[in-house]
Amino acid sequence: MPTFTVNGQSHTYDGDGQLPLLWYLRDFLTLTGTKYGCGKGLCGACTVHLDGQAIRSCTVTMDRLDGSSITTIEGLGGGGEHPLQIAWAAHNVPQCGYCQSGQIMQAASLLATIPNPDDSQIDDAMNGVICRCGTYQRIRAAIKSAAGGDA
Repeated sequence: MPTFTVNGQSHTYDGDGQLPLLWYLRDFLTLTGTKYGCGKGLCGACTVHLDGQAIRSCTVTMDRLDGSSITTIEGLGGGGEHPLQIAWAAHNVPQCGYCQSGQIMQAASLLATIPNPDDSQIDDAMNGVICRCGTYQRIRAAIKSAAGGDA
């Protein structure tokens, strides 16, 4: 029975250990900012942080979470106050908005490890988080802005 934290709150799970974290977040905790996209870890819509690292929550099962700390988009900045959320709005990044929580969570992981990334580092880190609307240039500009660089 794993015990873990989600956005700073302790949880214990005693159900099916093969349940993907994505469905626990959405169905049990009603944290619906994390989106279902492909169910195979390929699109990035379900990206959250597990112990500070960006992961695809559709591929991580509940039995792997004991002692872990999970952060969702709601925990990153539920009120929209995180620098990336502010930059996202300032650069008009979202169109349909579906991938945006995954994009922001991936970008937050990048900035935690590389505080002032160049274009190549941004492109490498964001590879695999698909935006069907194609707002990649605005995503890059928002990341640079949140990092304090020129956008």
